Amino acid sequence: MRVPHLFSVIAVSLGIALLAWLVDNDYYLRILFMMGVYYLCAAGMNVLVGYAGQKSLGQAGLFAAGAYAAALLTTSFDLDPWTALAAAAVVAGLCGVLIAWPSLRVRGPYLAMVTLAFGIVVEKLVSEWTEVFGGAEGIFGIKPLAIAGTPFSNLHWVWFAIALGAVTHLLLRNLLCGRFGRAFLSLQADEIAAESVGVSVYRYKILAFGIAAVTCGIAGAMVAQQNQYVNSDFITFHLSIFILLLVLFGGSGNLYGPLIGAVLLTLIDALLAQWPSVQHFAYGALLLFALYLMPNGVAGLLKQLFGTVARKPETLPEPKALKPAAAAASIGASQPLLDVDHVSKHFGGVRPAQDVSFRLTPGHVHALIGPNGAGKSTMINMITGVLTPTSGRIAFVGQDIGGTESHVICRMGIGRTFQNLRLFANLSVLENVLLGQHCRMKNGFWASLLALPSSRREEAEAHRRASAILGTVDLADLAHSPAGSLPYGLQRRVELARALATEPKLLLLDEPAAGLNPQETAELGQLIVKISRLGITILMVEHHMDLVMSISDHIVVLDYGIKIAEGSPAAIQSDKRVIEAYLGAEAA
Repeated sequence: MRVPHLFSVIAVSLGIALLAWLVDNDYYLRILFMMGVYYLCAAGMNVLVGYAGQKSLGQAGLFAAGAYAAALLTTSFDLDPWTALAAAAVVAGLCGVLIAWPSLRVRGPYLAMVTLAFGIVVEKLVSEWTEVFGGAEGIFGIKPLAIAGTPFSNLHWVWFAIALGAVTHLLLRNLLCGRFGRAFLSLQADEIAAESVGVSVYRYKILAFGIAAVTCGIAGAMVAQQNQYVNSDFITFHLSIFILLLVLFGGSGNLYGPLIGAVLLTLIDALLAQWPSVQHFAYGALLLFALYLMPNGVAGLLKQLFGTVARKPETLPEPKALKPAAAAASIGASQPLLDVDHVSKHFGGVRPAQDVSFRLTPGHVHALIGPNGAGKSTMINMITGVLTPTSGRIAFVGQDIGGTESHVICRMGIGRTFQNLRLFANLSVLENVLLGQHCRMKNGFWASLLALPSSRREEAEAHRRASAILGTVDLADLAHSPAGSLPYGLQRRVELARALATEPKLLLLDEPAAGLNPQETAELGQLIVKISRLGITILMVEHHMDLVMSISDHIVVLDYGIKIAEGSPAAIQSDKRVIEAYLGAEAA
């Protein structure tokens, strides 16, 4: 973390703590405490909704998990309240993982319904199972936090909430301003593209749910311990909506959005508490306002008004990762880098690949061509794990990869671009390329969360490599521009740069010249040749025959899912079956 930011957070926290000390009113202290509680809920929810893009309406259930865990552990098991608070975070985190599993199969409104069902089940459980949870009567005598045997006063609770909020902000900032934050944002943008650069979509979804659950569980435990009482009235669907509103109104996807939302909405909640019907109407109106009229929230509005101009990245030398002929060095030029052996793919009666076999030689430029509907993109998708072959074997460096997940295949050394652009359009050009570096970075969760020196070194090295790659593809001056704002031809280059950042042994290009004008196509051909000279093997699916014939060393031709020819460009140009496939038998 940057030292100036750390000092700023400490200074602001001390200022708020001093203000609380000067306040001689328990009601105002309660409002300050609830701001801290709601900030914890919103900070974790921001990771889940604002960064990972997973819609959740089950936060009340996670809040309840923390609250009742702390209540039961201190009353029924006589556990120390500090230990109970830590245990409540663990219990809530496990519940978060539990409701995350359905997210592996559903998304969007269906995921929201699953999480809503979880919240309703928890609400019914704590209200109906009176023997354990006390129902409407609740659980009394919950042990509060204490120091040297002296329970926290209201002022102490405010100070504790401020300290915990500051630590949460610093930790999440460490996590989200680096490798993990980019990975979460890639889930929201395009899960298939995220997998293609080595992001494990399922793992990061579960992690986002876990983070949101832990912070919400801690908040619930704090409320239960501060009140020394909890009942089913604490856990309602209204709470889930309120926590979601904290994020959306404050500004989802912004580190300061949860804080802004917590401060403003807690004040509004206090002002409207004596008019419950007006209170609910106000929340609905604010939710609609945040969704339709201010989609980036208050934080987004402030950033738009007072945002600063981003600093351009430093242009650095070409990284070593682009230079060595990794594939040729590891297996020898005489052995195939990729071996496709009698591979077929069936979708019911449709057969886009039928008993296809070919081999790719390390260090060469290969082309996979054929008329529309020949099965070329299907073959690329099977090689990269998007599709699983019905039969046959695909071996990369001698290892069978058929049916392997895309992010694993990327880590093995296969990078790709897509027929239809799959950029992370709202991220900058540099962030897109840094996502390509994701699978090559070694800083794990705890190192990133705590901003350990090893994590900072990995980030610095990733930026150095990304900047050098951008220089290689002539995009260094556009590093901080949103990728989706660039002309189509430059977006194609960004996607190619992102694929290069995965440090592939084999680079698959699915119609890289689609939509390019003749000049851009010629420049692309020169760039592909330049990349191949770095020792990277290339397999290109392309319809521009001039480009294919001018830069390819070896060509494979498909027609209706069947391989009809294979050989050098000269041999393919004179092959009667190829001419017939493209021009028809009569023309041939």
